[in-house]
Amino acid sequence: MSDASTTSVQATAYESARARYAACGIDTEAALARLAAKPISMHCWQGDDVQGFDQGDNPASGGIMTTGNYPGRARNFDELTADFGYAASLIPGAKRVNLHASYAVFTDENPWHDRDQLTYEDFRPWVEWAREKGLGIDFNPTFFSHPRVNHGLTVSSPDEETREFWIRHGICCRQIAEKIGEELDDEVLLNFWIPDGLKDTPTDRYGLRKNLVDALDRIYAEPAPHVVDAFEQKVFGLGVEGFTVGDQELYEGWAARHGGSACVLLDTGHFNPTENVADKLSALALFFDRLPLHVTRPMHWDSDHVTLFNDDLRELAGEIVRVPGAWEKSMIGMDFFDAAINRIGAWATGMRSMEKALLFQLLQPNDELKELQNTFQDSRKMIVLEQFKCMPFGDVWDEYCRREGVPLEGELWDKIKAYEDDVLSARV
Repeated sequence: MSDASTTSVQATAYESARARYAACGIDTEAALARLAAKPISMHCWQGDDVQGFDQGDNPASGGIMTTGNYPGRARNFDELTADFGYAASLIPGAKRVNLHASYAVFTDENPWHDRDQLTYEDFRPWVEWAREKGLGIDFNPTFFSHPRVNHGLTVSSPDEETREFWIRHGICCRQIAEKIGEELDDEVLLNFWIPDGLKDTPTDRYGLRKNLVDALDRIYAEPAPHVVDAFEQKVFGLGVEGFTVGDQELYEGWAARHGGSACVLLDTGHFNPTENVADKLSALALFFDRLPLHVTRPMHWDSDHVTLFNDDLRELAGEIVRVPGAWEKSMIGMDFFDAAINRIGAWATGMRSMEKALLFQLLQPNDELKELQNTFQDSRKMIVLEQFKCMPFGDVWDEYCRREGVPLEGELWDKIKAYEDDVLSARV
């Protein structure tokens, strides 16, 4: 079949799908336009296994681990941005780049300095590159993978020297995020994940948590109008199985007390396996103006597998679509890292899965489903939900990819393999 014939068949398939959805009161054109404008923050750390640029070729540590040794890992700024750009060309929709402080760019003119002395100049190359590509930037202090993490603790440490070093790091990162926002005339989501914890059962939880709160009070003492301040909890990590200082209750309490743009970030891998993270969005939406997310696919715990178009992701996307104001409040970022598979393929698959989930939920009869729940028509609600699982969603997704100029599902691997053969294989 010729390319023209294939395109004609695909266009006909979309028009048929559009008509079927329209018969149910759903406008596919409105859904596609809405989705294309919703930015998703693409995390730089999938491209180099969370190693960063400031500590040499050391594996990630501080409660996290990246496993696998697939060839072709990015080793510097030029390789990482090239890989990021190519992966982004395979992904539809608006995008941002999510940075960690460990990705500071050091050169002969800007030699290495430690994390408590970072400045905007260390990230100017990222800002110039992002401006050229039309990308917004989100930012994260890096409280892990560093020799100054003392017995699993940073800003909550009872050791004053350790605590002060990491407080300085938090302050300078917030200053950097504010400057990035000024330069790009944009808001920057600044997310603090502080993995402080203990390997065994604590005997002074309160003391460590008070240290953390006191540190946050100092880090956030100055205004930063271009920054959205977010805090990310975690149940536990490797080597800190007994206790995590920054849990959900602490960050919700601190953010609520602090006010302003302060909010809590939900990482879908940072809760107990039986918790439904999607269920938390509607509760937080009642109290906070922002709903930041880090989306990953946990297997038993926070293993950060590549996100797939599965039930959990669809339910999370459903809350983003259904909860009043959540579409506007949500700040979606991805947070998976897998060194066992092609990293371009990981980026493309995970990001596209998030987009698919959002589109799937935009094409649901959400007003009807709400009415069915509120009038206790549970049997009919169940049947309608099952009906829409069989609607021609795939034809609408294909149309979205065509309009965005990215490969369809059946074309994706050839693009990924070509880049691996032409670029990644030379790094071995």
